[in-house]
Amino acid sequence: MIVRPRHRLPVRAAAAFVAAAVVVAACGSDDSDDPAAEAAEATTPSTAAPASTSAPETTAAPTTTIAPPEPIPPSPPDGMELVWSDEFDGPEIDLANWTYDIGGWGWGNGEAQYYTDRPENARIENGLLVIELRQEKFEESFYTSARLKTQGLQEFQYGRLEARIKVPPGKGTWPAFWMLGSGFEEGSEDPAKQWPTIGEIDIMEYVGRDPDLVLGTIHGPGYSGAGGRSTWFRQEHEIADEFRTFAIDWDENRIQWFYEGEMYAEIGPDDLAGLDWVFDQPFFFILNFALGGTLGGFISPELEYPMHYYVDYVRVYQDVAGTDG
Repeated sequence: MIVRPRHRLPVRAAAAFVAAAVVVAACGSDDSDDPAAEAAEATTPSTAAPASTSAPETTAAPTTTIAPPEPIPPSPPDGMELVWSDEFDGPEIDLANWTYDIGGWGWGNGEAQYYTDRPENARIENGLLVIELRQEKFEESFYTSARLKTQGLQEFQYGRLEARIKVPPGKGTWPAFWMLGSGFEEGSEDPAKQWPTIGEIDIMEYVGRDPDLVLGTIHGPGYSGAGGRSTWFRQEHEIADEFRTFAIDWDENRIQWFYEGEMYAEIGPDDLAGLDWVFDQPFFFILNFALGGTLGGFISPELEYPMHYYVDYVRVYQDVAGTDG
């Protein structure tokens, strides 16, 4: 995909497939139900926001009623220990852990929302991080949301990286839990600090039009945008029905993706056909809730606002012996 030059911000898309636990070449399927194949077709997306089918009105003051799920205590994999977490138990978002991306220019994917740092769009409630997507006129957009990141605050190299999440249902929703290389520098003229050279790991992407589908992807130099190495993992249930756990196990030799404790994909340097493996450096987390765009797709007029993306925790486990991160 093409990144809008004046921002040089990374995009996320699913395209080339990895079979569960076995990396394969990009699929040539013409299955119209395949969201990754649909994303692959949109290699030069417009950054214009999708048009709304009706005139949005400003939403009411923020309020949610969801109860937190039953707590799950940290459970380190064998040989690992918990080195960092945010359990979202405080009264406010911890600014020692999180900062914000702000703007509404489409984010290289033609997304519809404007990201803010307002409590209307991101806050702590009942031990949960709540990202609220609202239908309202704000700046140049008709929707607002939030995109939180740990860049410059909390960055990690290797280990088990995990979050417990409840995604929002509905056609057009596109929440994600992902990472970028810590060398990323917005607006830099240095290619080494630009996307996709710095690398991207999508631990979880979800699109509401495919309610039973989980996506995991990596992007790097020569395999970015529609060429990203991606896995799609279908279920016999709708992902948005409950809180779900998404994770990767990552070391110098491979990245493995997990959904609810089940490994469904693996990729390593030898699977890139000679392309650079850039996942040997610290990365930072991003949690965001996008609407529409090249992967989110058509925004259903039946969506009810505000919509909510909930995060119970983000945890990092690393080797007991210690790993530089």
